Amino acid sequence: MNTRHGDDYPMGGILRPELLFGAVSLVSIRTVGVNLFEAGRPTGSHFSGARYGRGEVGEFVLIEGQQHLVLGRIVEIRLREQDRSIITRDFSGSENLEALGTVLLLGTVRTHDLKVTAGVVAYPRLGDRVYAASHDFIARIPELMEKDGSVPSTVNLDLGTIGASRQAAVSLNPEILFGRHCAILGATGSGKSWTIARIIEECLRHRSKMLLIDATGEYASLDDSSIAHCHLGTPVVEARVSKKVRLSPECFNETDFIALFEPAGKVQGPKLREAIRSLRLAQLRPDLATDGVIKKIGQSKAKYEEAIKDPDVACKLDDPAQPFDYEKLPAQLEQECAYPSERTGGLNDPSKWGSLDEGTFGYCYPLIIRIHAVLSSQALKCVFDASEDVPRLTDRIDEFLSNDQSKMLRICLSGVSYEYKAREIVANAVGRYLLDKARGGYFKNRPLVIIVDEAHNFLGRHIGSEETIAKLDAFELIAREGRKYGLNICLASQRPRDVTEGILSQMGVLIVHRITNDRDREVVERACGEIDQSVSGLLPNLLPGQAVIIGTGFPIPLTIQIQEPAAKPKFAGPSYLKNWARQHVLGAGGS
Repeated sequence: MNTRHGDDYPMGGILRPELLFGAVSLVSIRTVGVNLFEAGRPTGSHFSGARYGRGEVGEFVLIEGQQHLVLGRIVEIRLREQDRSIITRDFSGSENLEALGTVLLLGTVRTHDLKVTAGVVAYPRLGDRVYAASHDFIARIPELMEKDGSVPSTVNLDLGTIGASRQAAVSLNPEILFGRHCAILGATGSGKSWTIARIIEECLRHRSKMLLIDATGEYASLDDSSIAHCHLGTPVVEARVSKKVRLSPECFNETDFIALFEPAGKVQGPKLREAIRSLRLAQLRPDLATDGVIKKIGQSKAKYEEAIKDPDVACKLDDPAQPFDYEKLPAQLEQECAYPSERTGGLNDPSKWGSLDEGTFGYCYPLIIRIHAVLSSQALKCVFDASEDVPRLTDRIDEFLSNDQSKMLRICLSGVSYEYKAREIVANAVGRYLLDKARGGYFKNRPLVIIVDEAHNFLGRHIGSEETIAKLDAFELIAREGRKYGLNICLASQRPRDVTEGILSQMGVLIVHRITNDRDREVVERACGEIDQSVSGLLPNLLPGQAVIIGTGFPIPLTIQIQEPAAKPKFAGPSYLKNWARQHVLGAGGS
């Protein structure tokens, strides 16, 4: 039979008599019941070097229909009620034992070219034969799901295998994996970091362009010559060759400063925003400022009001990206605490600001103290300390993007403290910088994939009180609109419930490792839309390194074993066994 790939998939190659194990005995909308011929066998069988259960839960099956093949998965096996007594402690198998299996219907396989589509075109009939799907066929499902007439991809990422069979390698087209964004989810120790490392290795084999935000430093072990490393602060684990960089405060906008300084109550927030606005005016009209500050206490308003009515100035005063001298904020805040008008001779003079309002200043004084603390903190030294001769991170990013030989830039944030929400704000500023470049058309001809590790620490963060809430939403905006600009995101998180549902719903493909928390599984279910409960039920039982690939971009769930990466991530924690054993030896020796 002719197929899209010549004779790679003749019908006899996937419906082998050696893999026949049942027949359809019940048909419903979502499942079919199967009489299992060999349920009494004590073990599975081997065919072409691979093991087949031929009637085990989780096994993929093909049902030979009248017009199409139906792809399904066994989700339940049971005996007829009258046969249950056959299973005793002495039971060692019986060729005459038949059981009933329930197969969840996943998709349709066209008989003339083996193209796989989600949904059932024609339901099986009673008596249709059921075969175990060969590992090689299951591994090729991503390729067989491609659109009609599409050119076979010359760029494939080999992520893992079906079962233990190395011949059944699963390759994904990067268009499928990253085209609609991707998320890698899993509990601690489930193999999530290895999956990221494996994806990176595979991407480096091609003309890729990636940027990795490494929150913990565990990817410092990636040592390919096409990877550039840089770090802010003092990293926990330093790569062999890594450049120290700093983030220029010009990358921060008004939201970032509000998130940093966290104004409280109904006085501090408006006064901080007004101080920022005044400092922007001081930058735009230096003639109105004294030592970089707009003086208001007891001063005339005439020149100030004339300046803010200038159309060229007015449009920039409320621009969140308009720069200002942040070091002058404490002094400007004091000026914002002036009375609205001067009172002389018992009358108000609205043409002048009044004297200092001690009550308002008292409310703002804790904010002024906090600003001083933030600007001088070690946590934000990589932003506000310009004394070191360290290149700017934005220049390093631009250099990477313009260098065709460099395929990935790793930005290590492990040296940035969580104090003052510094790490979240820094990461958000990087995301916004890349989104601004994307909106300018920078990635149209060379798409960029941003890999964000420990994404739950950075996404959907809201900082501040109700009156002055600051949304760190750069990566959420990338998830929503970056795709059309050639900027895609790959998130990795061990806490899906802490990643906003709006972001996960934008992910076209989810690579899900073991998840034991009920709330995390519920979030994954909602993000995937019509994911069956049986698929969700697989997640707590996955072995380390196993993952289920699901999502709108991958409508037929596929369980694979992720291939071990050559360069394994390094977990920067102490070894208790090694260190405690050494102390024990030293103690025994009397030293």
